[in-house]
Amino acid sequence: MNGSMLTRCAALSLLLLAAATDAQSPPPAAGTWTLKAHLPEPRGEVAVAALDGQLYVLAGAAQGRDATALAEAYNPTTNAWRTLAPIPQALSHAGATSLNGRLYVIGGFTANVHAGAVDGVFEYDPARNAWRKLAPLSSPRGSVAVVALDGRVHALGGRGLDKVTVTTHEIYDRASNRWSAAAPLPVARDHLVAVALDGKIHVLGGRKNNNTTDNTAFHDVYDPKTNAWSEAAPMPTARSALAAVVYQGLILVDGGECDHGHTFVQNEAYDPKTDRWVELQPIVGRHGFGAGVLGDSAYFAGGNKGCGGADTTDELLGFHLP
Repeated sequence: MNGSMLTRCAALSLLLLAAATDAQSPPPAAGTWTLKAHLPEPRGEVAVAALDGQLYVLAGAAQGRDATALAEAYNPTTNAWRTLAPIPQALSHAGATSLNGRLYVIGGFTANVHAGAVDGVFEYDPARNAWRKLAPLSSPRGSVAVVALDGRVHALGGRGLDKVTVTTHEIYDRASNRWSAAAPLPVARDHLVAVALDGKIHVLGGRKNNNTTDNTAFHDVYDPKTNAWSEAAPMPTARSALAAVVYQGLILVDGGECDHGHTFVQNEAYDPKTDRWVELQPIVGRHGFGAGVLGDSAYFAGGNKGCGGADTTDELLGFHLP
């Protein structure tokens, strides 16, 4: 076989491999959106987490209030909401996650325009419908990304009382009720998101300063085994105040603030097996919302359809891939 034939065979092999790889990922613009039961009232800058088959929407700014102590749970079986015991402190821009049958609400702001950052950490027990205060963060900060991995809670980035973004990365251990420092984020930012997948933490997007002209497409990956960061394929669309969730082995990243005066509509999915992104059926633009997976669908709750605090929504959207 001559060199030209070898080259052609190699090229054909690469094309076949690429086609097989693409076949494993969802096709572009795939998926369907469904409107579910509306939240009891419109809220933006909410914290959202899924636990034991229910979606919890926590804190956030509501009409006429910069921060609230609201806590509500959605049951997909009944398509209905119920009101829970209020959070001990009114917050917006808090982070939330679930771990071992409990919910955790961490950090946040108490006043408008990213003011009044707090170091508070609260745990919710659904069995008792009760909250308790835990050891605080090392310093006050809001717009922090929060995620649970390997029995511990990670709090990443955010913005402090001086409104300066930070690289801070702390890990909470419930058994000792203590926080410890971990490898800081490669770049300081807030309004970012974090998800856990295959034993690692993926941190995506966010903004470096106090306006959306500093939106980023960063995709940093933390390995707890080495306490070190690496880079993965950046998001196709730079944005902040977005929502993210792990769904069907993919990382879905939706919405965000702000694209030339409009919220982002992009619904992009990252496949860790190929280190590639694909664009799915877009969401109705919004920011300051959150997501969780219940059953075979991903759910996205609340937020603002306009930039800043404009057009706060009570919508709960379900997204489904076949």
